[in-house]
Amino acid sequence: MLFMVIEHFDQARVKDVYARFQERGRMAPEGVRYVESWITADLGRCFQVMECDDIALLQEWVLQWSDLARFEIVPVAPSKATAAAVTKYL
Repeated sequence: MLFMVIEHFDQARVKDVYARFQERGRMAPEGVRYVESWITADLGRCFQVMECDDIALLQEWVLQWSDLARFEIVPVAPSKATAAAVTKYL
């Protein structure tokens, strides 16, 4: 399953986020796969797509970063898959 993870950063701690990432990496447990990410121009948010079949693993990953960021996690589906599902009802 795919998840859009929206990380909200305290801009005063952005350097701490990147320092930890440089030192320890993403710290995602086995079973959580990074797909892609984008950072806003003001460095306040990161939009990150993650893939995972066990939500508890995703929660474990979030807990490792929760001192530096606040998280929103939204289950998402690829647009093509959604369009195919909707087309059946048109």
